[in-house]
Amino acid sequence: MKRILGLLVIALTLCTAPTFAAPKAKFRLNVGTVLTETDPLYRGCLQFKKNVEARTKGAVAIGVFPNSLLGDTKEMQNQLKAGTNIAVISDPARLAESVPAIGILGAPYIVDGPEEAKKVTTSDWFKGLLDELAAKQGYRVLSFNWYQGARHFWTNKPVGAPSDLKGLRLRTPDAPVWQATVKAVGAVPVSFGWADVYAGIRQKAIDGCEAQHSASVGIKIWEVCKYLTKTSHFQLVSPLICSEQWFKSLPEGYQKILQEEASKAGDYAAKLIVDGLAASEEEFKKNGVAISTPDLAPFVKACDSVYDQLPNYREYQKQVKRILAGK
Repeated sequence: MKRILGLLVIALTLCTAPTFAAPKAKFRLNVGTVLTETDPLYRGCLQFKKNVEARTKGAVAIGVFPNSLLGDTKEMQNQLKAGTNIAVISDPARLAESVPAIGILGAPYIVDGPEEAKKVTTSDWFKGLLDELAAKQGYRVLSFNWYQGARHFWTNKPVGAPSDLKGLRLRTPDAPVWQATVKAVGAVPVSFGWADVYAGIRQKAIDGCEAQHSASVGIKIWEVCKYLTKTSHFQLVSPLICSEQWFKSLPEGYQKILQEEASKAGDYAAKLIVDGLAASEEEFKKNGVAISTPDLAPFVKACDSVYDQLPNYREYQKQVKRILAGK
């Protein structure tokens, strides 16, 4: 039923968008996300909508659709190449399918938090990758600063070392670097949409997942998982992307407004994420979740093999280290 509703929303928003837009609107952009209305990134999308519409005096109307209403991330991303008026909060690992080097930002233990990630995404090297993404693949990155937090493992058994994850079926997105990371710590990666994770665990199709706090709160994951192991194996920094073809159809002034407001909204959402981490953990504890922080050295060591499994990732890792070192 959710998929049917989502398809109906897509049809309505893409085919009859003028009926939704304000009278003054000349352009419309529909921002989709798999996250719920409780997620700080959804609130960031609302901030983006408010500010863009205000600065363009309603000429650019923004729609915001949470809960996978426009499809899962991969489905929405695929629509961008056709020039549709959709934007989506994606991730580096998915964009690596188009420009492989971008995926390094989604690799395990590559950066330590949003500030280090920002040094990478604002570097000349990374900007060159984004230019290639737009020119050759048709994806326009409006901003690359939508920090979602560190990702950790959720299971129904205590985890103190990678050996405790051996054989567990854990949901992770289908991007190669994430799949390889879950395998590296001994688990079995299983991929499907985030909206189906709760039911997947409850029905024992999977044994758990790996996720950031805000997304875990959004689906009340404590109802199906009781152990949170804080491994911080990924620092999830996401881009807000739209179709390059659609973007180029806008006047240059509107293009600039979209990019500026996407960056401001990303910073706003990231601050909400960081400020809310303690509250999220209190919510987990209140609902019976056992939270632990293991010795990370064995996890870091296990994940190092990922850089040799994917083409050129060891070289990309060295490039990131040079950027972080100021070289």
